[in-house]
Amino acid sequence: MKIKVLDQKGKSAGEITVDASVFGAEVNKALVHEVAVAQANNQRQGTKSTLTRSEVRGHAAKPYRQKGTGRARQGSTKGPHQDGGGVAFAPKPRDFSTKINKKKRHAALVSALSGKLADGEMIVLKDFKLKEPKTKLVADIVESLKLGEKSVMFITAGQDEVFLRGANNIPSVSVNTDKQISVLDIVTNKFLVLCVDAVKAIEEVHKS
Repeated sequence: MKIKVLDQKGKSAGEITVDASVFGAEVNKALVHEVAVAQANNQRQGTKSTLTRSEVRGHAAKPYRQKGTGRARQGSTKGPHQDGGGVAFAPKPRDFSTKINKKKRHAALVSALSGKLADGEMIVLKDFKLKEPKTKLVADIVESLKLGEKSVMFITAGQDEVFLRGANNIPSVSVNTDKQISVLDIVTNKFLVLCVDAVKAIEEVHKS
């Protein structure tokens, strides 16, 4: 199958032929969702911690007598409804990591890439080369591609420090490499912009 290639000004720069098993695969939304959630879980620190009623400092004495005060009966000042009391169902440190086997991760990535291309949310540029690491140069590319303020991830072939530094100050723009791209990256960004070399690198790894 063929994909259109644009230059940095958004004008046609020809076409490239890609493997349909990578960029034209059947989209499995359930699998993409499963892997994206697992990858999001794997990024969680799991360090939240608050005190339960048994851990709050203080005494467990009855604050006032059972009857005759006109107030609701209370057995402790540590209850969740008390000021300074413990937390009901308090979150504690835990491991959120979720195992994803290699076949699932591969199938979900291919499915997510194919879905982006089918939805018209994947753009292939001839290259990302910048003369200098300036934010304006990256902003001009985004404007030329008519991406507005939607979230966009640029996928480079290997580490491109010049482009990365140029994109750092644009909130809606992120940069990743062909080797680090994940299903979570694909589904959390509205647009993917890849250079030709990145497309070829991804195709080489994931083609069947």
